[in-house]
Amino acid sequence: MIEAAAVYPPNAAPDQKAREAGRLLFAQPCRFTAGADNPGALPPEGLPEIAFLGRSNVGKSSLLNALTRHKALARVSRTPGRTRQINFFDLGGRVTLVDLPGYGFARASKTELDDWADSIGFYLGRRSSLKHALVLIDARHGLKDSDRAAFKFLGGNAIPALAVLTKSDALKPAVLAAMLASTDAELRRFPSAFPAVFAASARSGDGIAELRGMIATLASLARERYKPPP
Repeated sequence: MIEAAAVYPPNAAPDQKAREAGRLLFAQPCRFTAGADNPGALPPEGLPEIAFLGRSNVGKSSLLNALTRHKALARVSRTPGRTRQINFFDLGGRVTLVDLPGYGFARASKTELDDWADSIGFYLGRRSSLKHALVLIDARHGLKDSDRAAFKFLGGNAIPALAVLTKSDALKPAVLAAMLASTDAELRRFPSAFPAVFAASARSGDGIAELRGMIATLASLARERYKPPP
């Protein structure tokens, strides 16, 4: 089990310097490099990786597009479960962003669902270049059992995780503050969880600069621990 508090420095919250680092990082070109729908199709390990995961329709693709300023870098769909492979994006040759298929719902056969679960489990459990994960949670609904299972699984595989409440613009400020506080309180029982919760909206842009700064901090930490494959 990973202790996230031992991985993240106390000053990891994005201050102005971190936000500027985030602006510069996400000003770099971001390009799709690979897609994998089974363990054998995973690309060779290379740059340190930061994975995005969450329930289907939580807004992963929209958030990735907002962060990278690309309207269609990641596919956006109104139908939950449409992302059916693990997608890899090179961000300026400094870090790889990884978009994982959503969990919790998909209009697919049991065989397909089992195959996706196997691929995701293999990636999260065996990928040494994976350094951090962002677990996206719909701010309107809060933590679900599948999110709790994700934090438990990540901790068991020594992957520190940051919780991000998406679609934050759908809540009034007081309601959002209460959701942030309750989510933070519950996640304290998961050692793998970063000791803070972020909120962001791909539609309004709220929290995007702060999240870029946090990802830049994670990328910097990952590069410090990065060992190129032989």
